[in-house]
Amino acid sequence: MAIDNKDQSALSHIDRLVKEEEHLYGQNELTGDDRVRLAELKVELDQCWDLLRQRRALREFGENPDKAKVRPAKIVENYEQ
Repeated sequence: MAIDNKDQSALSHIDRLVKEEEHLYGQNELTGDDRVRLAELKVELDQCWDLLRQRRALREFGENPDKAKVRPAKIVENYEQ
């Protein structure tokens, strides 16, 4: 499956978010702000993965992957893992 620039950009963003998440989890003690940031990271990662899945599905079915849109947190957070 070909990876275009927008897919690569999403993957790079996911990588940055995961590194930030790992950094926070690697700390001895989390502050309240750290816990808030971890929750934000979880939502943003879910949204990024969802967007990437949308783009791949659209491409697979011959549609324009640029039709994919970031869905609201309330939607992606209710998906089963």
